[in-house]
Amino acid sequence: MTQQSKIGVKETIENLIKTATSFDVNKLESIYHDNIQVIMIDPLGQKTISDKQTFVNLFKSKRDNGDAPLNTWAEFNHIEHNGNTGHVVLKRKVNLTGMEQKIALSIDLIWEENRWQVTREVIFAQFE
Repeated sequence: MTQQSKIGVKETIENLIKTATSFDVNKLESIYHDNIQVIMIDPLGQKTISDKQTFVNLFKSKRDNGDAPLNTWAEFNHIEHNGNTGHVVLKRKVNLTGMEQKIALSIDLIWEENRWQVTREVIFAQFE
């Protein structure tokens, strides 16, 4: 069981990576807070903001299309825990938009309903 600690924050993000890369939409629904905001900034600086349903639908469409699982590579750069909030900064290699890209993420979490939930993801896609 995930704990309300720095270790629990990291375990939640590792679980998020496993869940999202395998398109497990049901588990994704429980990790993402109902009020999550996902901000994606592409390599050209264009911004897209998504809510929970929109972002979950992205993974659902990948699952329904029979896409291959995503890369699970991750490099954690910062993990913090402060009471019922957490913050993680990491780098990943993923194919969210049709080609594998290196992305940097800033992820905010909150401890609610006896588990960590992601409330915000800021994703910066980079050119290789």
